Formats: sequence, C-alpha cells, structure tokens
Amino acid sequence: MARILITSALPYINGIKHLGNLAGSMLPADVWARFKRAQGHEVLYICATDEHGTPAELAAAAAGQDVRTYCDEQHEIQKQAGEAFGLSYDWFGRSSNAPNHRLTQHFAEVLEKNGLIEERVDRMIYSIDDARFLPDRYVEGTCPHCGHVGARGDQCDNCGRLLDPTDLIDPYSSVSGSRNLEVRDTRHLYLLQTKLADRIRAWIDSREGWQTLARSIALKHLDEGLIDRGITRDLKWGVPVVGPDGGPRPGLEGKVFYVWFDAPIEYIGATEEWAEATGRTWRDWWRTDEGAGDVRYVQFMGKDNVAFHTVSFPATILGSGEPWKTVDQLKAFNWLNWYGGKFSTSQKRGVFMDQALELLPADYWRWFLTAYGPEHSDAAFTWEQFQGAVNKDLADVLGNFVNRIVKFAESKFDGVVPDGGEPGPLEAKLEADLRAGIAEATAQFEAMEFRKACQALRAVWVSGNEYLQEAAPWTAFKTDVDRAAVGVRTGLNLVALFARLAAPVTPFSAERIAAAVGTSDLSWPAADAPLLDALPRGQTVAAAGVLFAKIEDAQVAEWSERFGGAEA
Repeated sequence: MARILITSALPYINGIKHLGNLAGSMLPADVWARFKRAQGHEVLYICATDEHGTPAELAAAAAGQDVRTYCDEQHEIQKQAGEAFGLSYDWFGRSSNAPNHRLTQHFAEVLEKNGLIEERVDRMIYSIDDARFLPDRYVEGTCPHCGHVGARGDQCDNCGRLLDPTDLIDPYSSVSGSRNLEVRDTRHLYLLQTKLADRIRAWIDSREGWQTLARSIALKHLDEGLIDRGITRDLKWGVPVVGPDGGPRPGLEGKVFYVWFDAPIEYIGATEEWAEATGRTWRDWWRTDEGAGDVRYVQFMGKDNVAFHTVSFPATILGSGEPWKTVDQLKAFNWLNWYGGKFSTSQKRGVFMDQALELLPADYWRWFLTAYGPEHSDAAFTWEQFQGAVNKDLADVLGNFVNRIVKFAESKFDGVVPDGGEPGPLEAKLEADLRAGIAEATAQFEAMEFRKACQALRAVWVSGNEYLQEAAPWTAFKTDVDRAAVGVRTGLNLVALFARLAAPVTPFSAERIAAAVGTSDLSWPAADAPLLDALPRGQTVAAAGVLFAKIEDAQVAEWSERFGGAEA
C-alpha cells in the first residue's frame, strides 16, 4: 500500500469559512483522503489555520482582543467546524506554533546562504491616517493591467496578475478607506525568484498528472516573468526575522515574515506538530533522504492559491537545496459563486459552515458541494439547485432504496438476511453492471474527478433501484418465497455496498446505512470482490429511519429570505 500525504489550503483565521472555501479545498481533500484510506493506503491529511498577517491583527482589534487570544479562539472554532463537517484531518495545526517559526527561519537562513535572499530598501505605501505601513492586500486600487477597480496590492482577482501595491492606480487603504497615503523607505528581505525561474519551470515540467487549470496558472506566471518577492512585512504579529544569534536582525528589527512565505511552510510544521502529539515521526514524510522518497504528495486548493503553491513555495523548497519533498499532484478548483457574485468572508456574503449545519446535516452539503462543485469551471450555488440535488440523489435514489428493502425484510423475513433461493440471470446482469460502475467510480476518484465520481456513484445506486423494481420481491413473496428471498438478500447486500461507496462523500450517513444491515465495513469495494452475497445469512437488519429528509419549498423560501437568493 502507498504512503500518501495530503494537504489542503490553510483556512485563514479571520472568521468561519463559507461554503465556497469548503468546496474548493478542504472538502475534496477530505473526500479523497477517505477514499484512499478506504482502499487501505497509509494517508496523512494535514491542514492548519493560517494565522499571521494584517487580517488577524485587524480582526482581533475589532473583537477587542489581543491577537494571540483571538487566534486561540478562532483556531478552536474552525477546528470544531471542520470536525462537524466530517473533515478527517490527521492533524489541524497552527501556523503560529513553534515548529513553523523554527522552519520558516531555517528556510530563510539557507536561502540567504545560497544567495537567494537579499536586503533591499523598499519604497512602500504608508497610511498616514492609519499610522502604519500597509501590507500588500490592504492596499486596493485599479489594476494597471486590466483596469479592474478593487484590485488588491498583491494580486488582481480579475486578471490574476501578481502585483506590488505601488503598481496600483489611485490606491487607497482598505483598512480605513483613506487615500492619504505616501511612499516611504523601509528595509525588507527579498526572495530572488528570478534566479529560480528556470528551475521552477523544469520542476513543473517534471510533474505528471497535473490538471490543465493548475499547470496553466503556473506557466502563466512563468511566461509573464517572475519577480523578486518581498518576504518580510512591517507587522508585530508573525514569525520574527532574526539574525545569526537568534535575536532581532540589525536593520530589520520588528519585522516579520510575509504570511505567504511562512504559511505553506506550515504544512511541514503541522506535520511536526502531529508527530509530537502522536509519538510518530515527521521527517520521513518530508525529507527524501529520510524516507519521503516513496511518499505521494497531493495538494488541494482554490485557483487563487495556485500561483503561490506552484511558484513561491517551490522557490522556497527548491532554493533551499535541501532534499525536501515537493508536491506530486496539485488539484485546483474554480470558484463556487453565490448567485452570480462571490462568497465573501469579509463581507459576510453567502452561507457559512456553521450556518449551513444549523439548516441541515453535514452530508447534505458534502454531497452537493462534491457532486456539483466548481471543478472545471466556476459553479453557482442556488437554493433550488441544492434542493433538487438533495431530493433526487439522496432522498429518492439512495435513501428510499435503503429504507424500502430493509423495511420489507423486517416485515416479511423476520428482520434478517434471508436464506433460500439461487440467484439467476437478473442477479448476474446486476453484478456485471455493479462491477462496471465500481470500476468507473474508482477510476474517477483516482483521477480526482469528483463530479464524475459522484455521477458514477449515483449510477450504481440507480442500478440497484432498477433491479429492485424488476425483481419485485414484494410481488414474488406471494407465490415464490425463495425467489423473494433472493431479491431481498440481494437488496440487503446492495445496501451494504452502497454504504461503502457513499462513505468518502457522505460518511455520517454511510455509517447509518451500513448499521441498518448489521455491518460496519466501509472499506472501498474491489471490482472483483464478492458483492451480492457478502452479508451472513441470518444476520439481523433494522431500518435506520429517514436517512435524507426532502427539502421542502417552504424551507427554500425561508432560507432565501434569510440569506438572500436570486436578488443577491
């Protein structure tokens, strides 16, 4: 079995995440982690809160807290929200913890020794009214390349170009809105990405299996020409810049590392946290000279994070000259939009993870965001589409099948898996269809094609419903009990199979479905394994109750009123 390291983009600390964040990173990472574990692989799924930078300072100030207390509380809130959604992290770390501080300072030291970091006197934007230098993303203005109004100082979300704040036309402080800005001298460290461009391109060319979206974003930035990036900021909260003696670096006192320099390093730091907490080792996951050569490393993220993970973080890793594990496959997602606009944490626009769970159980959202997510293009969330997916896929196709056959077994076969009868041509055809369906679902999950994988799952569930309609054990029972027993036994084995197939996407419901037929096996089924006679005959079964309640029109109207609908 393989060793697989999975990371998803770190959720920022400035508030609970919305469904767009969930759909574009953390949820698909979890689905794939569950799928690979179910196949028997050794999986390490790492995530963490991204806690440094100005947004954390400002959010803490708005909450009337010091930044450490604010981050302590927010980390726990986000951890609990992820667990409530069934996100099966092996470890959910913190970029403010000691391992990330040590590692960030280590990488800066070795990069500088390799001639890839230099001090420069910068001309940076200072807000007179805010009495502070403004970090990149807290300067906004008009993009000089595409004319988009509201571009941030680090990146234009409209055209995707990486920017410096001084590039912006008519800039203003997004902290206060003030245009009373001036450019002042300040000393900073720069990572010389220009010296690494050829190595980064060669590294990208060596990666196999990357989807078009991730590769095209990476090559776009290389083709446009990399720039040397400032990796320090004038902030109080962050990984401090230190000198050779471990104290403040002369000339850069009070500086911290830029959040986009230290945050990806936290993937390694969080793994060290996990090792410390569990008594395991972490270097054999990250150092190719200590055992990580056989690790398959997969990253999941939204498309706005791709540039940093295909250029900036690889520049850090490759530039160190040390044998660190680099990503093998990067799965990027487009945006899940909210009625034609964007979900927004800062603007509280859309449905957020805690709010979603107030409305419906996690598996309803997990299914919809996986089966209809923004995989190959942006996708729009609407209440009506969500209602249709839940009602048709989960309630009608999966939930109805399970309850129907288990209740019939309870009423006519004493609530056990019946003996008697022999399978015939109908069961042989079903088994062939199932094997083809399982092979298709397996292939699509392997390829990280989540929408196609869910289509394959639904097709298997549909084939089970079609079988039950044709076998009609409730009709056969009147004249041929043995034939009815075959249909019921087959149907109950289908329930066990459907639970195993559903488990990566809807883990909570899968446990209930499996328990309904007296099993807890949620391993991924092999296409050539026994499928229709796996449950012991005589095993007790019991209906699980309503697995998926249908979403009523009145609920949609209520939620549209509360959160906004088409008028948004």
